[in-house]
Amino acid sequence: MYLRMAKRLIVETDKRLLWKLVYLAGWKGFRSVQAHKRRLKKGEFFPPFLYLSIINSCNLRCQGCWVDVTAKQTKIDLDSLNRTVNEAKAMGNAFFGILGGEPFLHKELLDFLATHPDAYFQVFTNGHFITPEVARRLKQLGNVTPLISVEGTEIVSDQRRGKPGVLSKTMEGLHNCLENNILTGVCTSVCKTNIDDLVQERWVDRLIDMGVFYCWFHVYRPMGPDPQPELALSTEQLRRVRQFVVDIRATKPIIVIDAYHDADGQALCPAVTGFTHHIGPGGDIEPCPIIQLATESIHDQRPLRDVFNGSQFLREFRELTAQHTRGCVVLERPDLLLQLAEKHGARDTTQRQQVFNELRATQPRRSQYVPGTEIPERSWAVRLAKRLVFNDFGTYSKHFAPQRWVDPDATLRPQDKVPGERRLPVVQPAHGEEQVR
Repeated sequence: MYLRMAKRLIVETDKRLLWKLVYLAGWKGFRSVQAHKRRLKKGEFFPPFLYLSIINSCNLRCQGCWVDVTAKQTKIDLDSLNRTVNEAKAMGNAFFGILGGEPFLHKELLDFLATHPDAYFQVFTNGHFITPEVARRLKQLGNVTPLISVEGTEIVSDQRRGKPGVLSKTMEGLHNCLENNILTGVCTSVCKTNIDDLVQERWVDRLIDMGVFYCWFHVYRPMGPDPQPELALSTEQLRRVRQFVVDIRATKPIIVIDAYHDADGQALCPAVTGFTHHIGPGGDIEPCPIIQLATESIHDQRPLRDVFNGSQFLREFRELTAQHTRGCVVLERPDLLLQLAEKHGARDTTQRQQVFNELRATQPRRSQYVPGTEIPERSWAVRLAKRLVFNDFGTYSKHFAPQRWVDPDATLRPQDKVPGERRLPVVQPAHGEEQVR
């Protein structure tokens, strides 16, 4: 597999673009994580990787989307984008994730990317606006990798994305990137309607044949105003996806990204470990894209370094979550987020102003943390990379107590596994004890 991957890198890539990836995202990204570790030892904090949702608008209406795509357009202006990235670069950051909505609807996106040739950007996109001209511009810039989402077959894609003809437009944008030798990825939000089509070796083989450089299988999270929880994966399906990712990494000449496990297969959340936080289209600084709560903003009249280092809301989010689960707190313990928001006066950062009601209505379910089912990485290269740059940075060893974990499946009625009365512990910070409601 490693020889086949090396051959792909030598034969299929544009060497200038490959060098920029290796230097900007690889070497400088590695250094940013080492700087993060040094800060932690000194009791300081600044995440080495930032997600920026630069606009809320989108041309699609995906199932389970938490972004206000139909609301009045909100975007981060160019000056604020540049200031934010410049302050992050001053902290050693070099790799940024760009989200929406649909990022290519931000008319200044390409100008923004061009302003920062010393940084690398991963743009999460449906690909519909990557025309041949846009693809040529991306190649010229060289510091960007499009991550194009594919949600299934033509029929499933139309269902998942809320419009007809979605897959053909997406594949057209993907083709335009690959025609220009841009280092391109394909991601999938794996749910019940696409797992049998896309979590398959034949799909990965097709991506390799097309020239796709990497892929990302992240799992569907039922969030937002129309969460559609019936699409969420079962515990068995979550384990199936994890095993698939581990096996593909060890056997296929393609890079497979995941953000849920360390080298030993232990579950983690990159927002809880401090690896990343998120900035929304209104400039609000949130724990992650699906937690639309904040007490700070990039528009505050303070340096970003001081905002991150001094945020009591973000600090307690990391510590409180780590005390109770190694998984996704939104899926497992939405009650903790409600308590945390109430304690710190966190605001709902959406235009719909329904996040608190949505959290109250969320039915807890298992996420990536299921004790005793860990699947370690098979690839020595992935094991090494994760031990160096993607682990818990001591968060769970410091805070996590397994006895505090509440198995969401245990809150279902055992006779039929239909959601019933849920018994979740209420955190009592003053006494450090748990009560049951």
